[in-house]
Amino acid sequence: MEQAAPRAPQFLKTPDAAARLGLSPRTLEKHRCYGTGPNFHKLGGRVVYSIEALDAWAELGRRRSTSDPGTGVCLPAKRFEAQPER
Repeated sequence: MEQAAPRAPQFLKTPDAAARLGLSPRTLEKHRCYGTGPNFHKLGGRVVYSIEALDAWAELGRRRSTSDPGTGVCLPAKRFEAQPER
């Protein structure tokens, strides 16, 4: 009988997701709390990240040089106050 090859995980828990991004798990937790990080899923009581969401968020920070404004922004893991409307 032939066994199917094990599938790569589609979702990563916080420690593995943080390692994929080169961040500490605590930094990724802060991003989640402040809404500045990658999209995540709640499956039961667990927080998981899709690999696609991690890669898409990291892509927002891609730059070719220090003067390249890029097309997106990866905000720091901190609280941002809402700007008053003018």
